[in-house]
Amino acid sequence: MAHEHNLAIFRGRLKFKSNEQKIWGVLIFLSIVTAIEVVLGIYKPTALMHPLISPFEGGLGATLMNIILSPFIFLIPLNFIFLFLTIVKAYYITWDFMHMRDEKASLRKAVVWTFVFLALYIALIFLLEGDYIYEVYKTSLIKWNF
Repeated sequence: MAHEHNLAIFRGRLKFKSNEQKIWGVLIFLSIVTAIEVVLGIYKPTALMHPLISPFEGGLGATLMNIILSPFIFLIPLNFIFLFLTIVKAYYITWDFMHMRDEKASLRKAVVWTFVFLALYIALIFLLEGDYIYEVYKTSLIKWNF
């Protein structure tokens, strides 16, 4: 026996009369988020292209603070916005199109928290390794060939 699907999105703030309307509503929301990403990617506002915090200089304390705060020092706000919007889109695709809201809470938490930790870990790895490679090419005799 099939059960009724939840026809609301945004935690019940927007309700639909049929499943087809709900699919169109989520599609429109995801299209708007994608359009925002595309516009930001094309125009790249200069205010969002510079890191908010500059690296600390001098001594052991500055080195330790650079290591601890490296995700924030070298992350430009535009990249943070892209990461956030991508996670929002992944959440709604999983939540509505893959019917994760109809599953038990323990399965939802296992799927979501696994993704969150892996996404944060891979973002940290990309940022740290990307900065290392940039510094190697900037300060060494190896030339940029790509």
